Amino acid sequence: MSTVPTEISSPRTLTSYIYGQLREDIIQGKLAPDSKLKIEHLRNEYNVGATPLREALSRLSSDGFVVAEGQRGFRVTPISPEDLEDVTELRVTLELKALRNSIQYGDSEWESRVVASYYQLTKVEEHDIAYDLDNWEQRNHDFHWAVISACTSKWLLHFYNILYDQHKRYRNISLNANIKQRDIHAEHQRIYDAVIARDIEKACSETESHIRQTAEITKQVLKERLNT
Repeated sequence: MSTVPTEISSPRTLTSYIYGQLREDIIQGKLAPDSKLKIEHLRNEYNVGATPLREALSRLSSDGFVVAEGQRGFRVTPISPEDLEDVTELRVTLELKALRNSIQYGDSEWESRVVASYYQLTKVEEHDIAYDLDNWEQRNHDFHWAVISACTSKWLLHFYNILYDQHKRYRNISLNANIKQRDIHAEHQRIYDAVIARDIEKACSETESHIRQTAEITKQVLKERLNT
């Protein structure tokens, strides 16, 4: 059972906390795709009342992580190769647009964030990623976020975050396969070099290739899983 931190007291804060917990558990696969989300079970599991729980589920429905079924309640959004392709195409579109804008408007502080995040990512990737997956996941996220963090559109960044987590939900299915079949650090280095050089076309090309390689390996693993 999850325990709500004692410092969380207001209904809004509690809803946000439960929303974050549920979202992470869906992304990590702890709440399985297409599984029924029973309010009473979730109340006991997350130690929270029905009202903030329903509000959190409604927010997750808006973000595409949960499907509202009218009077029948909620269900974790199913996964499929077709949905993965849709998520991938949208992520590529949004991330490249944000990347172009970020490189164009990024200042010295932005560049420092990129350098620092890449340094931290490299420290993890110099070793066996499989033995430090949680740390690598965070450093990987930080790097991808840093390179687009100078983007001037808050709405673009908002929807990018949703698509990144939707893509991560799929990527977690095939993480071991992705690590074993690729030189991920070399891919990140090419992205980094292009971003620091402010070579927009090269940075976009390398980023798109990076995302699509992940999606292609994930799609094969997903199809094998669905066929077994």
